[in-house]
Amino acid sequence: MLTDDTYIARRLHLLGEWDAALAVLGPDADPELRAEIAVDRWFFRIEGHEEAEKAVAALDFASPTAHLLTARLAYSRLLFRRDPRADDRAAAEAGYRAAAEFGDEKLRGWVVYHWAVLLDNIDEDPAGALPRYETALEIARKYGDGYFESYIIRHLAPHKEPAERLAMLRRSLHLRAALGARPQTVAAQAILAEHLPEDDPERAELIRTFRPAAEELRIGWLRPED
Repeated sequence: MLTDDTYIARRLHLLGEWDAALAVLGPDADPELRAEIAVDRWFFRIEGHEEAEKAVAALDFASPTAHLLTARLAYSRLLFRRDPRADDRAAAEAGYRAAAEFGDEKLRGWVVYHWAVLLDNIDEDPAGALPRYETALEIARKYGDGYFESYIIRHLAPHKEPAERLAMLRRSLHLRAALGARPQTVAAQAILAEHLPEDDPERAELIRTFRPAAEELRIGWLRPED
């Protein structure tokens, strides 16, 4: 059974209130939840990397969550080009490989998905990424996990033909909105706008909607550059 603090932290996390989510967690809170929130805050805001790394370092180093979050940090440094380390590419794959050997099927699904994103975005290797996306999608749909599905189809969509691509991006947006996942919804609005024609009224409306929200949430990769 979730404690009140854990429940509140998870709800705040879903809303993109990462600072408040971390603040509400007491000293005896689940360290994996604290690390997950800290890593997500870094990923969306591109702020707080040191705190995220410390939170991950506090985990049992042999746990699948520690392997997964360590890999995600390495991947994000490469993606954002924020002080990437010489071994980040190798560390990311090693972390995903290790995490894939443990945990339940849903956790392994998330690992396979993140591994696909590494291959897709860093290696530009769709041949390696696509089968992993499809495997992750089968797991998400098996468990009826719309949140997980929204992540997979958002990354799978650019590899599809235009009609299917837009359908996937819209479904990703609708799933996230229905679940109240605010930062993910804002990100989905942005990626859908990016794939619509410049003269499409829907694109203009999406831009008017997501930009103020991205500014409020301080989503680093959606805010205008200074």
